[in-house]
Amino acid sequence: MLNLLYKRSVFIISCLLIVSCQSTVNTVENSPIYRELYLDEKFKSEQTLAIETEEEVFALDEEMKLMVSEKLLSVRAPNKRAKRLLRHIFSKGNIDLAYQSAANLTASEAYHSQTANCMSLTIMAYALAKEAGLDVKFQDVKVPEYWVRNGQYNMLTGHVNLILTEAKVPNKTVVYGRELLQIDFDPDVYKKSFPKRVINKNTVLAMFYNNKGAHELIDKNYALSYSYLKQATLADPSFSSAWGNLGILYKLNDLNEFAEKAYKHAVELDNDNLTALSNLSFLLENNKDFAQAKKIEKMLHDKRVKNAYYHALLADEAFFRGENNKALKHYKRAIRMDNKVHEFYYGIAKVYYALDQIKRAESAMNKALAYNRATSIESQYIAKLNFLKDLAIHD
Repeated sequence: MLNLLYKRSVFIISCLLIVSCQSTVNTVENSPIYRELYLDEKFKSEQTLAIETEEEVFALDEEMKLMVSEKLLSVRAPNKRAKRLLRHIFSKGNIDLAYQSAANLTASEAYHSQTANCMSLTIMAYALAKEAGLDVKFQDVKVPEYWVRNGQYNMLTGHVNLILTEAKVPNKTVVYGRELLQIDFDPDVYKKSFPKRVINKNTVLAMFYNNKGAHELIDKNYALSYSYLKQATLADPSFSSAWGNLGILYKLNDLNEFAEKAYKHAVELDNDNLTALSNLSFLLENNKDFAQAKKIEKMLHDKRVKNAYYHALLADEAFFRGENNKALKHYKRAIRMDNKVHEFYYGIAKVYYALDQIKRAESAMNKALAYNRATSIESQYIAKLNFLKDLAIHD
């Protein structure tokens, strides 16, 4: 799930529907609070904007259905069927999927493209598991706030995974619980015991639209971004992140009054949406409401100060501004709080390189490579490490 932070504020993208009942959509869209927050007339497009339907997001094509029929349905035990599905997804002789953070794809697109982000992988695995007759549910994983920079934005990444349970059978007693298997496409998250909660399909589709809207916003396709973010709020009106991102969109289009309303509505829905609070504080400061902005900033700092990723965010922002010594200080603090996060070492390697401390940069890259578990990132780290080694040799 993605939340965007504009400059020093945040924008949300998830690892994350159009409600199928039309009357529900109309009820949401026509309620007074939402009429105040939707600005269709401000984001009109001369072109027709094609937004994926719920059916398109989760649909399987004939090749995918054939795979399920031939390779999965013959396996009687649900847990073995689920494990065979996972082997098929990652086997080099079959789909051989690779992770790509910006690849927000439908189930069928992910299956055939061989690249997808965790949200798209999870949607694809869910659709295949349902076709295979497995009892599968989505889970929202409460990971610590974790930001990734994209140009002038910081993106706050959330996470979802799947849980497979044993189907209910009449007159059967389950002694040790119904959970059979957890499917998670992030090995680092999988190894840690973060709190989780089951979420419904509508929320996941809202997350999908939210991600699409966030990336269109970064690309300055504002009309399309608006369409996706609005669809996210219609899919699940209680999904706070989409309202926060809608506020970012309004802020970028100088619609500050509506941006403030969107941020506040996001916080009303979820008072733990620190991203929306941060963006609200930034907006209030711009509007010269310094007292209220400072009050929010202090509260945010108190909540975030024990999160290593928060200090990494401060380091990244300092590095972005060219304040390398300040960035170094924050990265070192993040590493003291959690010394096994590969991104922290990669970040500090960038700072050392900017300071022309090549040996230290090389040492940090070695640690980043050692702690990384994602094969898609490993090749990038190896290339950067080889570059640093070459510089050290010729220094």
